[in-house]
Amino acid sequence: MASATYAVFERYMVLYKRLWRASLFSSFALPLLFLASIGLGVGQYVGELGGVSYAQWIVPGVLASTAFQMALGESTYPVLGSFKWDRSAHAMYATRVSIWDMLRGWLLYLVVRVQIAVAVFLLVVWPFGGLASPWALVTPLVAAVLTVAVAAPVTAFAASIEHDSYFALLFRFVMIPATLFSGVFFPVEQLGWLRVLAYVSPLWHAVVLCRWATLGEVTPWPAWAHVAVLGAFVVGGLWWARVAFARRLRD
Repeated sequence: MASATYAVFERYMVLYKRLWRASLFSSFALPLLFLASIGLGVGQYVGELGGVSYAQWIVPGVLASTAFQMALGESTYPVLGSFKWDRSAHAMYATRVSIWDMLRGWLLYLVVRVQIAVAVFLLVVWPFGGLASPWALVTPLVAAVLTVAVAAPVTAFAASIEHDSYFALLFRFVMIPATLFSGVFFPVEQLGWLRVLAYVSPLWHAVVLCRWATLGEVTPWPAWAHVAVLGAFVVGGLWWARVAFARRLRD
């Protein structure tokens, strides 16, 4: 039910209202500092890439990686905690809230969180010429799809494990490599045959779409193909999350 979904969303927003200060640095300041240090600092040595300044070239990559890291990070400890530590998921399920309501409310909350960070990022880089095309207005939509494409399977993973030590592996072997090798800081063509690994990352597809929107850069694949890959992550992640939640709520 829509009302139950909104109730779940409202719960997470109330919690965020109390804790938002703790996420200021990672959600807002860190991406901008990263852009300044890499885009402007390293950019002085790189010069131009793809016919634009290096700072302009990495803006869409930093934007997409910010959404990626937020979606992945927020879908780990909070999800496991809701089942294992405070059992708030069990409390919600004991009411009229269904598993789909829980998932929709949770993912809607994450999308809103990411959209706020993306909006702040765009407003800051726009006066400095970081956005070369009015199509940059499409990037929040790409970030929203990426958020669900990442958060859905990670939420399912978090709901399937018993110990938070697995998150260290997730951060080390998924989040960091994906951020480094998905075209955020350099073209994946420089990876040689290893670029195939980038193709299976939802972040690469989002980076490509954001770069197309902000710079008008031609996408390696048709735009619909990149959207289709992100959509496959969404569908597969939601299915896995539904199964994982149902199994965990029987505990």
